[in-house]
Amino acid sequence: MELRHLEHFVAVAEQKHFTRAAEAMSISQSGLSASIRALERELHASLFVRNTRSVELTEAGRALLCEGRRTLAAAEAAKDAVAAVQGLLRGHLTVGLEQCLGVVDVPALLAKFRSAYPAVEIEVRQGGSTPMLEELASGRLDVAFVATAGHPIDGLDLRPLSTEDMVMVCSAEHRLASAPTVSLQDLAGESFVDFDPSWGARAIADHAFSAANVSHPVTIEVNDVHTLLALVSHNLGVALVPERIAAKRGDHITVPLTPNSADSWQVSVAIPTGTAASLAADALIGMLPTTAGSKGQAHPEPRRGTAVRAR
Repeated sequence: MELRHLEHFVAVAEQKHFTRAAEAMSISQSGLSASIRALERELHASLFVRNTRSVELTEAGRALLCEGRRTLAAAEAAKDAVAAVQGLLRGHLTVGLEQCLGVVDVPALLAKFRSAYPAVEIEVRQGGSTPMLEELASGRLDVAFVATAGHPIDGLDLRPLSTEDMVMVCSAEHRLASAPTVSLQDLAGESFVDFDPSWGARAIADHAFSAANVSHPVTIEVNDVHTLLALVSHNLGVALVPERIAAKRGDHITVPLTPNSADSWQVSVAIPTGTAASLAADALIGMLPTTAGSKGQAHPEPRRGTAVRAR
């Protein structure tokens, strides 16, 4: 099995199309097809179900995809180990980011990284924490800034940057606006404004209401912090959000939850564990400011030196 065969296989699996994959890899379609056939002969298995419009992975193909990505990442890490010894700073760093985390100035951090390693290409993808963690585990991201409840995740190393309580936000006219605290039971029967399920704050709220056996009907779902708070301020629903998010506008009421009502909202920098971890990600983490976040903060330390990984 040759690495180029795996590279071609992953390209077709991601593009779901031989022509687009060939264009992305800058090779002929016939050459790409021959490479995939050679890999299938090597493995004694069909990897794709082909039709005139697209291709889909077989069960064998799905099994190979995850391990294929890890193998390619490990091969690049091996190249980087040699490059680091030779002082060659090059490659590609892919960073995931959930919006409005607010703990670290990621643009400033990336600018500092680029200044230190100008030959490293930086790619940034923004989205919810749940898909970001999945992409990190599969090797499609090198590092991600995410929000979770802080529970351990197999195959990933979560390094906390900040931990904050969840609070309830409502309009000034709401029946609970003057309450000193609210429990989840107090919110039974309410309609909720909330984020897409991929956001860390939404996952924490969903889990909290489920554990309390209280209904959590989300009648308005958004992907923007300021829109959520504006909707709440107009009494179109209530929301559970981290303290940091609640403080972004001042035209609503923030009420603390009773103790232990919900998990805390933890902002972390996440990397894969073991050999799949990126040296470039370590270099970026090593540049994080020594003071960041709020109560319960913890600061990551780089695992290795400041060499970077080419990919």
